[in-house]
Amino acid sequence: MAHRSKKTGLSHEELCVAVEMLSAVAILNEVLDTKDSVAVTEQLSDSPLGFGNMDHDNMQRYADTLISLRAESLAQGQEFLTWNDVQKCIDSVNFQVHEEHERVIAIAEINEALNSGDPEKTLAALLLPTAKIQGVNPETAKHYHDLLLHTKDLICKRSGDESAVLWLDQIQEAVHTANQDQEDALKLAEAVADINSAIAAGDNEETLAALQNPCAGLRGVLSDCAHAYQTELAALQDQHIQEGNSGSMWVKHRIKDKFDYFYDLETKKGTWVQPEDFVHDSTQLTKEDIQSVVSSVTAEYNREQLWLANEPLIIQLQACIRGYLVRRAYNDRVAYLRQQEPRVIKLQASWKGYKQRKAYKDRLHTLQSNVHTVVKLQSFVKMWRARRAYTKRLQYFKDHEKEIIKIQAFLKANKARDDYRTLTGAQDPPLSVVRKFAHLLEQSGLDLQEEQEVTRLREEVVTKIRANQQMEKDLNLMDIKIGLLVKNRITLQDVVSLSKKMKTKKNKMSKEDLAVGDKQGIKGLSKEKRKRLEAYQHLFYLLQTNPSYLAKLIFQMPQNKSTKFMDTVIFTLYNYASNQREEYLLLKLFESALREEIKSKVDQIQDIVTGNPTVIKMVVSFNRGARGQNALRQLLSPVVKEIIEDKSLGINTNPIDIYKAWVNQLETATGEASKLPYEVTAEQALSHEEVRSRLEASNQTLRSVTDKVLSSITSSVDTIPYGMRYIAKVLKDTLHEKFPDASEDDLLKIVGNLLYYRYMNPAIVAPDGFDIIDMTAGGQLHSDQRRNLGSVAKMLQHAAANKLFEDGSDHLTSMNSYISSTYQKFRVFLQAACDVPAPEEKFNVDEYSDMVTLSKPVIYISIEEIINTHSLVLEHKEAIAPDHSDLLHELLEDLGDVPDMESLLGEGAVDPNDPNKENTLSQLAKTEVSLTLTNKFELMDGDDKDMKGLMMKTKKLVVDVVRIQPGETLTDILETPATALQESEHAKLVERGAAQDATAPEGLKSSQAVLEDRQLPLEQKKRKILRNLRTLEQAELVSSSSKYQELINDISKDIRYQRRYRQRRKAELVKLQQTLNALNSKAAFYQDQINYYDTYIKTCLDNLNRKNARRSIKLDKKGEEKGSKKSKQQSLKYTAARLHEKGVILEIEGLQTNQLKNVMFDIAPCEEVGDFEIKAKFMGVEMEKVQLHFQDLLQLQYEGVAVMKMFDKAKVNVNLLIFLLNKKFYGK
Repeated sequence: MAHRSKKTGLSHEELCVAVEMLSAVAILNEVLDTKDSVAVTEQLSDSPLGFGNMDHDNMQRYADTLISLRAESLAQGQEFLTWNDVQKCIDSVNFQVHEEHERVIAIAEINEALNSGDPEKTLAALLLPTAKIQGVNPETAKHYHDLLLHTKDLICKRSGDESAVLWLDQIQEAVHTANQDQEDALKLAEAVADINSAIAAGDNEETLAALQNPCAGLRGVLSDCAHAYQTELAALQDQHIQEGNSGSMWVKHRIKDKFDYFYDLETKKGTWVQPEDFVHDSTQLTKEDIQSVVSSVTAEYNREQLWLANEPLIIQLQACIRGYLVRRAYNDRVAYLRQQEPRVIKLQASWKGYKQRKAYKDRLHTLQSNVHTVVKLQSFVKMWRARRAYTKRLQYFKDHEKEIIKIQAFLKANKARDDYRTLTGAQDPPLSVVRKFAHLLEQSGLDLQEEQEVTRLREEVVTKIRANQQMEKDLNLMDIKIGLLVKNRITLQDVVSLSKKMKTKKNKMSKEDLAVGDKQGIKGLSKEKRKRLEAYQHLFYLLQTNPSYLAKLIFQMPQNKSTKFMDTVIFTLYNYASNQREEYLLLKLFESALREEIKSKVDQIQDIVTGNPTVIKMVVSFNRGARGQNALRQLLSPVVKEIIEDKSLGINTNPIDIYKAWVNQLETATGEASKLPYEVTAEQALSHEEVRSRLEASNQTLRSVTDKVLSSITSSVDTIPYGMRYIAKVLKDTLHEKFPDASEDDLLKIVGNLLYYRYMNPAIVAPDGFDIIDMTAGGQLHSDQRRNLGSVAKMLQHAAANKLFEDGSDHLTSMNSYISSTYQKFRVFLQAACDVPAPEEKFNVDEYSDMVTLSKPVIYISIEEIINTHSLVLEHKEAIAPDHSDLLHELLEDLGDVPDMESLLGEGAVDPNDPNKENTLSQLAKTEVSLTLTNKFELMDGDDKDMKGLMMKTKKLVVDVVRIQPGETLTDILETPATALQESEHAKLVERGAAQDATAPEGLKSSQAVLEDRQLPLEQKKRKILRNLRTLEQAELVSSSSKYQELINDISKDIRYQRRYRQRRKAELVKLQQTLNALNSKAAFYQDQINYYDTYIKTCLDNLNRKNARRSIKLDKKGEEKGSKKSKQQSLKYTAARLHEKGVILEIEGLQTNQLKNVMFDIAPCEEVGDFEIKAKFMGVEMEKVQLHFQDLLQLQYEGVAVMKMFDKAKVNVNLLIFLLNKKFYGK
């Protein structure tokens, strides 16, 4: 109409018709919006729309389709359906109805073809395009026909309707099944043919492999029966061959016990249609034949195995039967004899009586007739018996000579033990007993070797601890560097540089440097340097043996300085407690410092828990170090490893996390979005029964695992280092002294905070960080494993402090009863942990210990640490030693002012013209020297005023005398002259001691005064002893009235101490070796970390090189285009105003904002990667320039510094400056 209107215009009638049709379309759209199919049908039938091809039988489908189309058009933003849209919809419905009608006709034809019994007709019907049957293969026509007929028969039987027909889906399923049968039948035929070929080849393994082919479908095939299968199947095959060969190449297989499949052995193809003149190849074994043989052989093998497995039972059954038969015969015989017992006894008695009487009469007659002969024989027999007894006794002693020696040794050992008990237990042991054990005071070659070994191992342990600490610091720094590298690749050069430093740090101080330090520095061969060295040795001896000085010094320094001082100087001064003496002294320092800190800094008992006490931190750090690490690993490693390796363990006590996991599990299982909300509170999550049940299961698991860890802790109280237990005892006792009203539980909670929370808890939460478990380089724990460990640690933490769950943890209040019961176990454990002996008893140390030890204490300390300690002690001397008569002031006066670094290193150690003099000095400051600590205030040679020293010298002389000359008392020995033989033995003893001392190492040689006393003749020694005894008696240390028994008692104490010292030294050797092994393992782990980082850095370098190679190619091409222009990056020039607009520069002191345009910044990259030179010009005049390291910027960014100063005037935004450099120079 619109087309006509352009030419002639529309008439009135045409306009009316058009309006009427449009109105009808609008009404139809309104009816469609109601979605009432009946109203839509009426509208289509009665309206004057004039739609074509409408079929009243399809009106309902028209209505439904139009309603759906209307909804889709509204969703797409189309307001109305046009007349053309409606007509298209009607045509589409008509077409669908027509297709469905055609498909129904095709399905009916398929059913008719099946009824005709002709497979070709069935195939033709299946191939009809209107049927739309997929996967029809003409070669399988016969099987389609048979399978469809079988399916139809089954449907008829199930429904009871003989006229039932196949539907489309049933026909399609049958076609697919037939295709699958075709594949399975071909595989079966090929597998059976392979089995026949393998049998004919006679190879057991090949036959077994063919029988185990899944396509053959054989059951019960066992590898152990391969030979039997081959034998039986070959025999059956030979039998078939002997029966005659049909000459045919076809074989028939029964598929699903219903259908026949024919297979051509020559072409290896099969068909469902029986070939013409088909004859089965009789030489081929069918699947049924093979299965029969396999089942028979397998059954026979299983029966044989059953008999073999039950052979003991069969033997036992036979034995029981035979035993029963023998017992029955025996019982019959016994019953018969018991019935005849009276008669048997009577017969036996009569016969025995007769024989005895006859023998007696004969013997009596013989003896009466040979009296003289009998007497002579008796004399010979008695003599022979006596000689035999003597010979046997003599031979017995010879045969048991070793046993006799053992008995004698046992008796002698008993006597020696009685003597030693007298020596150790008697208040006044007699001299005769002391004389027997005096030889124990002599130092043997083995003692010297062990002392050397202890010294060597101690040095190695201290050096290894220092090296590991340095390596750990370097690795921590490397972690930061690599983290920054990930953030900005420009730092790669810095990371590589640090890596090289880590590799070469151990070799940084060469042997020449150390030699220079020894020869020219503090150990130089001059009187002045020797005096300074001795002064430092005296100072460090005093600091080491008097813990009050260092205890006060720690609290005179700020927190950051005291921590570093403790980590370096203090542990160095005590050689990291590498032997019992130094462990004892370090413990006394900890004790003094802890008492000082509680006395001066703790106002409330909870300050120990809420604060961070310096001494507590130092004690925990030391006992978690190299010496205590093995204990912590032995205590926690098994149970922590069990928790980590349990993959099924999942502890989660957060209701929200449990709720989300449950929702995710529901959605995964159902494949539908859950109707439950995703974000909930803990109360809302706990409103679900499933969440509560899972929380309770998790709590139960948590209790079980916590019990395991607690059991491991409480059962291993002896594993905890003695130092930790003793400090716990000191902490408890000191707090009780300061807070006498505090309850036992309050004190034990503080002890629990130390032993569990500070010492064990971090190792449970992060076992990989404390070497509790072995981790590979780059390895880490899974988040679930950390959550499990964290949950257990939190529970133990609450139990150790008896802290119940209250507000904010309502879902865990059910655990409060468990916490209370667990605390009681912790309480017993903490009380047992505090029950330790005093250090003096534990380490057997007294005031004479340093005097009788073979070697002097040695420490290994750096030059820098010597200077720092000297300066700190000098700075705080008034606080740590307020009394000016204190020995410390005298030692500090001997030392004088703090020397500079070069004076201790020696002249010429650093070249004054060296531009890197500061760096060289800082490296040489770490040079370690060994200081042999000595006490300035002990007895000097020849000075008899110090009675303790005189007592020691007198005891040594007395021991030399009593070993040679016996006597009841010391007075008797001293008053009795020595014989020539005794003098000779004494001379030999002196020569042997001198020879041994000559071969001893330098640090273990005796002093000159001791050597002079030892070489005196026996009589002169006795005279010197008498003089010394008179002096000692005047000092009331000994008494002549008791015959100098006090001196004998002291010697007996020295003997006991020497024995304990040897035992401790052996234990120390073992402990040092274990510590060294642990340190080596830790060093190896750190080395693995370094290797891991090296690999990572190498990869980064390779990637950077490849990237740079690509860049260089581009630059070369660009250079070829532009000539010989250099590819070097050009400098950037910005005015300060422009940088101010970018936010890089915040302000410049002394300049207004409108003057920033007069300042020009020139940024140029240097030759070293990551370095930039920045020049500042004002009005074109260069004012200043500065070199900027990109690594420093990244470090500032890492530390959170947002603003830095440049040229001491310009304030620069660090982050924006990094962004600018990355963008302009690195394309980032």
